Amino acid sequence: MTKRSTAAIVLAAGLGTRMKSTRPKVMHHVGGRPLIGHVLATLKDLNVERVVVVIGPGMDDVAKAVAQKLGVKLRLETPSWDVIAAGRWSGRYDICICSMTPSKARAEVFDFPVEYYASPAVIVVNATDDRIHNAKDLSGKKVGLTSASSYESYLNKNLVIEGAEDTQLQYPFDDVQIAPYDTDNVAFQDLGLGAGVRLDAILTNLVTAQPRLNQDKRFKLAGPALYSEPNSVAIEKGDAQWDAKVREVFAQLKQDGTLSQLSQKWIGADISQ
Repeated sequence: MTKRSTAAIVLAAGLGTRMKSTRPKVMHHVGGRPLIGHVLATLKDLNVERVVVVIGPGMDDVAKAVAQKLGVKLRLETPSWDVIAAGRWSGRYDICICSMTPSKARAEVFDFPVEYYASPAVIVVNATDDRIHNAKDLSGKKVGLTSASSYESYLNKNLVIEGAEDTQLQYPFDDVQIAPYDTDNVAFQDLGLGAGVRLDAILTNLVTAQPRLNQDKRFKLAGPALYSEPNSVAIEKGDAQWDAKVREVFAQLKQDGTLSQLSQKWIGADISQ
């Protein structure tokens, strides 16, 4: 009998919209680890010989740009999130460009030289609306959002951003009527009926909203981003020379416009830091 090899393809590029969060879907924690960690651990137990992980758009491009600036050969690897997040890589990996949100716990084993992108929360209104221009104008308005999301916490004035707990958020509105939805799709359908017909505005993620705004001229942004959740490059703690080199490279990528171009290429807006 011919011996067959086993391979698995993990589709892990979801933005997390249906998880009611700006965090990528596979990075949500269940049972003490991200969702993708459970999948990869199971594949390891099954002795799958080759695992291919399809990651979010643009992340490999950022890694390639960093490698080019460093003048080194890039080797992309996809270990389980548990392995990445545990740190103490012992030379197996040099850098994680993997949408890691810095936190006090992670800072015990990692240094975070650079925050390289953030996913902003924005206000979307009907294109005919001339009443809402910023967050202050949400007072007394009916605002759609995905239920149990950071947007709901924001309108309830009790949002704490993971990895940026000390960030002082501004809540310049009063008496907002929150309209929770299961998905953004239905909220946009209601907003598309006209300004104030069923909704006055939607709070959502720019990464999710931008493609819709590009394709459907019934909608527009109102004012600047409300807040953003940070995503950082992670390296092993204590290597000052490598930390400085990573900072230098990302400064160059920002200065020459590479990060901005990659953001525009994959998202249609510049969310690079």
